[in-house]
Amino acid sequence: MAVLSRIKSVEQSIRDTEAPEHRLNRNLSALDLMVFGVGVIIGTGIFVLTGVVAKEQAGPAVAISFVVAGVVCGLAALCYAEFASTVPVAGSAYTFSYATFGEFVAWIIGWDLVLELVLGAATVSVGWSGYFNRLLGDLGIPLPSSIAGETARLNIPAMAIALAVTVVLVLGIKLSSRVTAVIVAIKITVVLLVIVLGLFYINTANYRPFIPPAEPGTSGGSGWTAPLIQLVGGFTPSTFGVSGIFAGAAIVFFAFIGFDIVATAAEETRNPKRDLPRGIIASLAICTLLYVAVSVVVTGMQNYRELSTDAPLAEAFRSVGLTFTSGLISVGAIAGLTSVVLIMILGQSRVLFAMSRDHLLPPALAVVHRRYRTPYRITIITGIAVALLAGLVPLSTLAELVNIGTLFAFVLVSLGVIVLRRTRPDLPRAFKVPGVPVLPLLSAAACIWLMLNLPAETWLRFGVWMVIGLLLYAVYGRHHSRLAKGAEPDAAGEARQQA
Repeated sequence: MAVLSRIKSVEQSIRDTEAPEHRLNRNLSALDLMVFGVGVIIGTGIFVLTGVVAKEQAGPAVAISFVVAGVVCGLAALCYAEFASTVPVAGSAYTFSYATFGEFVAWIIGWDLVLELVLGAATVSVGWSGYFNRLLGDLGIPLPSSIAGETARLNIPAMAIALAVTVVLVLGIKLSSRVTAVIVAIKITVVLLVIVLGLFYINTANYRPFIPPAEPGTSGGSGWTAPLIQLVGGFTPSTFGVSGIFAGAAIVFFAFIGFDIVATAAEETRNPKRDLPRGIIASLAICTLLYVAVSVVVTGMQNYRELSTDAPLAEAFRSVGLTFTSGLISVGAIAGLTSVVLIMILGQSRVLFAMSRDHLLPPALAVVHRRYRTPYRITIITGIAVALLAGLVPLSTLAELVNIGTLFAFVLVSLGVIVLRRTRPDLPRAFKVPGVPVLPLLSAAACIWLMLNLPAETWLRFGVWMVIGLLLYAVYGRHHSRLAKGAEPDAAGEARQQA
């Protein structure tokens, strides 16, 4: 298959960033990238998943579940950091795959990232609408359920937030980073206040037992709703005990999704080789510490068996008489979700920008605004798509597609580190993953294990989505690609020419 030999060299990818019609402004620092990372990772997970996993899987040991999930993500983050410092080009996993596995796999991963970013942004927008309406309810002016919240027929607040952040993104990356910094500052302040205030109401008796005794597992579902590993291997998930900690880690893992989006801003970073690894790893480390701290506080304030699975933080504070914190937590959640929507749309627009620049999508979409130096056309299209999905489509049954799409990208990036080390050992690497090939293989294996724990119906939908993507590639991308006419030499050929 000819398309398998179409590998875009790292050198060509970097040269493409200097083309006048595609050049983006380099305004971001390591601090900006770290803020982006924290802004997209901390969302509803910190306000919801803590209670769900503590009550149903791990008890007070949910803190350990967060540590395990953080380590798994850390392995993938190391792989992203090496790629981002070696190939500092917009597109993240798509660009990395193009340089290692070739065009066909790059298209697959680019199409796959739409699941994580567009669908993820739409899902978070719906969540934002729910928290926004809850806050309005606390103020005595709630919106009708027909136009706000998950059951809305036309979710106006969800559409409004998606379109509002799209405008910010079109107006420039520096403005986007400043808006994100303000939002993240509000979010972190609320989270820290919750942690500090909660420390004064901890009852150490709630930590006993810290790891509850294991209980017989129950089926994760039947038929297509059961985890794939249960259908294939007959493995039934267990609850509590050590097994419960790891089962909980599979759930809270998805609270960390988003650090990979930092890599999509590579072309807009002043010193990407140095700052991208710092931004990716620092943001993940900060979020892990905050997740662990919140889980320790909430399970100390209220017995894990009594925690709410809808609003565990708010209910835990209400259980000790601090009802006023409900509004505070809603403000923190709204701030958190705003930054998540913004950064997900940012990430998606940069991935599609890179694909359009390679002519796998119409090249007209890759035009950069003369004044703001942003890929405004693809950003506007992405924002409108997110707004329509958030406003019109019930997304609860599709949310797990976000997870499988992300994990699939993690697997390819982890394996790609090994491939690029062997095919291009000559490339300068400002950051290197230690212990290659062991650590990248561990990262890929951990992600595959988590994918197997997703329902079989999610795998079916994922397969359907991939088939649609392959058809689009066969009809358009395969013939219009810049490499279709053999204009781009492969890495080995380019190295020979330079010699």
